[in-house]
Amino acid sequence: MRELVVDGRAITRDGPAYVIAEIGNNHQGDVEKAKVLVRTARECGVDAVKFQKRDNRVLYTRMYYDAPYDNEQSYGHTYGEHREFLELPKSDWFELSRYAREEGVAFVSAAFDEPSADLMADLDVDAFKFASGDLLNVPFLRYVAAKGKPMFLSTGGGTLEDIDRAVDAILARNEQLAVLHCTAAYPAEIEDLNLSVITAMRERYPNLVIGLSDHHNGIAMAPVAFMLGARVFEKHFTLNHAWKGTDHAYSLMPDGMRRFVRDLRRVPVALGDGVKRKLPSEQRPLEKMGKKLVAARDLPVGHVLAPGDLVAKSPADEGLPPYELDALLGRPLARALAADQAVAAADVAPAAEPVAAREA
Repeated sequence: MRELVVDGRAITRDGPAYVIAEIGNNHQGDVEKAKVLVRTARECGVDAVKFQKRDNRVLYTRMYYDAPYDNEQSYGHTYGEHREFLELPKSDWFELSRYAREEGVAFVSAAFDEPSADLMADLDVDAFKFASGDLLNVPFLRYVAAKGKPMFLSTGGGTLEDIDRAVDAILARNEQLAVLHCTAAYPAEIEDLNLSVITAMRERYPNLVIGLSDHHNGIAMAPVAFMLGARVFEKHFTLNHAWKGTDHAYSLMPDGMRRFVRDLRRVPVALGDGVKRKLPSEQRPLEKMGKKLVAARDLPVGHVLAPGDLVAKSPADEGLPPYELDALLGRPLARALAADQAVAAADVAPAAEPVAAREA
């Protein structure tokens, strides 16, 4: 398998989950708020935080940049003004990346254009993320791959052929790649998740780590994706659903992120080793609910056991289990039993040897 190591952490196809908190632009253009989001995400147990970087004048056409953007989520009169408000200055990016490393989480960035990729490379970002909108942007995929950093590729809106094209372009320059199944809807409805694609990706790319960029408004589907083979999980993160901005409403707040991470960590533990056995934790409940063989009434010594002489009753604290009943019928008692007294192996005379065995 090709190596995928992010900030010293090896991510494998069958290892534990790697969780990325997608902060994106939920910092609202405020580096101090971004740092609080980083710290809180780390407290929730994530492995990495992810931000988005755009050079808006390079990224958007002039018409789109200057288009009116008048709605309750807007930070400007035009879309360009809105996007510029959300961008951090260069000095803040260096401060933020240092802060993330001090907090002990990997720093991942989705660069949307070449100047942004250059800046993130200057920061020595731990990994790059390709948004689904760049799945078809082969020149850009190649440009970022050449930076030599680990990469996560989102595949929303793409066909397997589109993903093949992107994967081939990236791997030709850099083998450190994970492919993330994604539904590029915000939020993604349950009927649009199509998680079975994860299985198809595992089969199609046997040497790559597969993951899920999860835009579903909830946490229940991530363990399902893990069972299907996903190992990288990206989830949007905020501190307040009511904050201004389009992403906050479907992002996880800290309690949700803690449970998201917790549930993914629990899956391998819950799967166990596949060996069916009686567990110590089951002893007391099974003793209380289980049954043992007891005398149905007072039975004298020498009595030959017949159907109805022994019955199964709880608790299963001593004596023989009910599956021994057939082997006891027709054998004499070695000692008398009182009603409800448990039957032990020593209470019954040994079974007579078959005639053929004695003659031999």
